[in-house]
Amino acid sequence: MEQKQINQLMIAMGRYGMKKLSLKTEGFEISLEREDAGKSLAYAEEKENPLRVDFERHLASSALKVEQDKKEFSAPSVVDKSLFISSPMVGTFYRSASPTDKPYAKPGDKVDEQTVVGLVEAMKVMNEVKAGVRGTVVEVLVENAQPIEFGTKLFRVTPTT
Repeated sequence: MEQKQINQLMIAMGRYGMKKLSLKTEGFEISLEREDAGKSLAYAEEKENPLRVDFERHLASSALKVEQDKKEFSAPSVVDKSLFISSPMVGTFYRSASPTDKPYAKPGDKVDEQTVVGLVEAMKVMNEVKAGVRGTVVEVLVENAQPIEFGTKLFRVTPTT
């Protein structure tokens, strides 16, 4: 056990008002004992980094808030079965062949696996993006002429049953 770990144990003892601590591990044994819990607690807090104390308090209150939020949160009764059309490559996404043309796909449009929903320009080559799914376009997730990465979600689609 390192000196830093022993110091942390002593600080924890002061923080929680412990008078005795014994620890036995394979090939190592340590026993710590304090005389006055009140005096040691004040000393430990003086020596301790105040930013660390604030950070630990913040973590504790955040964890409590998360637990409260989990209890208050109720799962939606309807399960979202949306599918996503994602980019097959890195490039620039275009919703239509030219700025004056209508978009290939917009919310409310029905698509199937072979429907072209946009273009991705990569190295001055225009590549068609096919839906790959059957359903209705619910939402366009990227702007026209936006740079995209491989796997960027482009459209949200509700599947046709």
